[in-house]
Amino acid sequence: MGPALLFCPADRPERFAKAADRADAVILDLEDAVAPADKDAARRNLIASTLDPATTMVRVNPVGTEDFEKDLAAVRQTPYRTLMVAKSEDASAMGQALADFTVVALLETALGVVRAAEIAQLSCVAALMWGAEDLMASLGGDSSRGPDGTYRGVALHARAAVLLAAGAFGKGAIDSIYGNIADTRGLEVEARDAVASGFAAKACIHPGQVAAVRSAYAPSADEVAYAADVIAEAANHGGVFNFRGEMIDGPLLKQARQTLDRAGR
Repeated sequence: MGPALLFCPADRPERFAKAADRADAVILDLEDAVAPADKDAARRNLIASTLDPATTMVRVNPVGTEDFEKDLAAVRQTPYRTLMVAKSEDASAMGQALADFTVVALLETALGVVRAAEIAQLSCVAALMWGAEDLMASLGGDSSRGPDGTYRGVALHARAAVLLAAGAFGKGAIDSIYGNIADTRGLEVEARDAVASGFAAKACIHPGQVAAVRSAYAPSADEVAYAADVIAEAANHGGVFNFRGEMIDGPLLKQARQTLDRAGR
């Protein structure tokens, strides 16, 4: 899946195809985006949908809830096998219930973030994502961002903790959504930080955000050319070498390869 993941409420089936067309992957949402009275209809919509399973995941309600059991029963009637699990906290329960799925564990409570490393070690978990506003609510706070729009310290700590846990156990990491839909410039700045930090993707809540995320994740022509030149020059050296005034070693070569990967090279 590419870097721009787009949430789509499962009670809005007229949006499914458009969302899948606009983004690199679509997240059909059975949780927060759907009112309790509409959840059964959303599950029926999910069962009737015909999106590509390779680029579709389903966000289900928290493990252990009645809604989760209903969600899982609906998903089993579809070809979709990638689940985003809301408010993931209990590694043991997740491992038992989701062994035959590919899981994106959404860590959006204090307990979930504290247990990030434990959850990342589950064999069914392919990636971790963190959620800012539910996290703040679980702490008794009322906003993840300060007046200037940047994250508060506790949110930054959670973001880093989830990223580190994912990286420590070879799993992908997905950055949280950017709530200010109109501020695409701010989104792109945050997405550039995400890719520079090691997040594999960023979630979007509106189709208009997709282009900004893709732009942030796409290396510039100069970055691609530099990375290609570094890799080519490395073939002439057995270890650390000087390249255009910079000492190049293993980590910098890995970064260059990752730049080429993002560029499709």
